[in-house]
Amino acid sequence: MSTLQDITSESEFAQHLSSLHPSALLVLSFHTPWAAPCTQMRTILSTLAAGYPVTSPPTVSFVSVNAEELPDISEEYDVTAVPFLVLIRDKKVLESISGSDAVKVRDAIERHAGKTSSSVPGSKSTIPPALSATPREPVASGAVTETPASAGTAPANAPPSVAAAAAAPATSAEETKEALFARLAELVKAAPVMLFMKGTPSEPQCGFSRQLVGILRENGVKYGFFNILADEDVRQGLKEFADWPTFPQLWVQGELVGGLDIVKEELSADPDFLKAYAVQRPTATA
Repeated sequence: MSTLQDITSESEFAQHLSSLHPSALLVLSFHTPWAAPCTQMRTILSTLAAGYPVTSPPTVSFVSVNAEELPDISEEYDVTAVPFLVLIRDKKVLESISGSDAVKVRDAIERHAGKTSSSVPGSKSTIPPALSATPREPVASGAVTETPASAGTAPANAPPSVAAAAAAPATSAEETKEALFARLAELVKAAPVMLFMKGTPSEPQCGFSRQLVGILRENGVKYGFFNILADEDVRQGLKEFADWPTFPQLWVQGELVGGLDIVKEELSADPDFLKAYAVQRPTATA
């Protein structure tokens, strides 16, 4: 039976892509190791892969790519959120699926592989259900009990779109969940627009963060940022606080907008979505 193969480098991916027969179906899964829905997707794909025999050359190939470690591959296939599945044949994209809907994923794979659901060992009852990852209602301001997190001034040579970086306050190992949530409730309001990202705007540590920083800069948005890699309590706590398991996260006026894909959707629907937070540059005079 076939298995889900991990691809760890761009050269390995290029080699694998070139080795496939033009008629073979490539099931390409993008994931991050810390997102629960990605774990769910891995279980789904491993179950489905087991239903396809190993052939030479392979007729169906299941591979998995860490979207953050290989950002160039992610950008090539327009990955803006994980889990994300791309079905490819003869180096051409047949279909893309965002999310971990087991039935949708299975039906798409079987449709392009020419295999009926009745012939696959993993039936609907054996494939785990999808995990939800929708934002919850904003935390009421009355729940705030701590002093707001401080914000530092950006360096003089920082791009005008970057206003401030929210400083990470000292965190106690015994910090309670209640205290952490109170701190987060203030932290998300440290600036009118707050970006929780991996790394900093000048040195993003993941492709998704880099793309979102680029969008904010293109729109001249004045924003604060928080490097979640610098504070593990914030990194883990914000996932539960926001009921949103992935990063980056963009918050506006203390309310979660979402990740890169949601921001793109908002801007597509309303190009002036972030206009109110843009830096006002003086007009040139004659």
